[in-house]
Amino acid sequence: MKLPDFPAGEVWLVGAGPGDAGLLTLHAVNALEQADVVVHDALVSADVLAFAGDAERVFLGKRGGKPSPKQPEINARLLAEARAGRRVVRLKGGDPFMFGRGAEEVLALVAAGVKFRIVPGITAGIGGLAYAGVPVTSRDVNSSVIFLTGHDHTGLSPEGIDWAAVGRAAGMIVLYMAMRHMAEIADKLVAGGLAADTPVLVVSHATLPEAQVLETTLERAAADIGASGIGAPAIVSIGRGNLLRERMAWG
Repeated sequence: MKLPDFPAGEVWLVGAGPGDAGLLTLHAVNALEQADVVVHDALVSADVLAFAGDAERVFLGKRGGKPSPKQPEINARLLAEARAGRRVVRLKGGDPFMFGRGAEEVLALVAAGVKFRIVPGITAGIGGLAYAGVPVTSRDVNSSVIFLTGHDHTGLSPEGIDWAAVGRAAGMIVLYMAMRHMAEIADKLVAGGLAADTPVLVVSHATLPEAQVLETTLERAAADIGASGIGAPAIVSIGRGNLLRERMAWG
């Protein structure tokens, strides 16, 4: 198999996966090994960055509640590096198109006439839960899953979501960036008819050696998160599929 050459002046948007460097794709490793500059976010592990060799590392990551570069600043840096004739990897944790603002960055490249390539990555909402022994679907438990973000562009709990419909429609609900608003989200789901004792799993620093897992229920989730001290970045899964962890945990 011959992996593609990385032309100068292009930007490759690469998914770094949930943390464990072994989960990188061959295309991701190939991109990093050829890159002149890697513009990465806050959720990319040092082991992943090690594949970039002598490439310049530029940290332009966003973290909720902390000072972060604005999206236009990130877009402008990508364009400037490409116009300088460099091979640019935009390295994003998980998958670039799963709540990662990847589409915004690609559209900026399109508008500027800069060539690009998309390299998908394993998203934490699937890979991170798998490392914790939880499948997002299982034929005997659930045949549907909904992925949601726990906050909108303002940092508040997302508006416009019919939480009652979500609770009815999904066998499993997987939430990204939901820790700060877990109490509000849980209240809305219970008010919408989801059982208060629905199993909830919180996986922090998924797939990494420092990973933590908290097992709780919907009605106790916010209190248990606070009492345990488990922190972000974390994935929250809601549903009976979490109960399979008792038999499937392998890490």
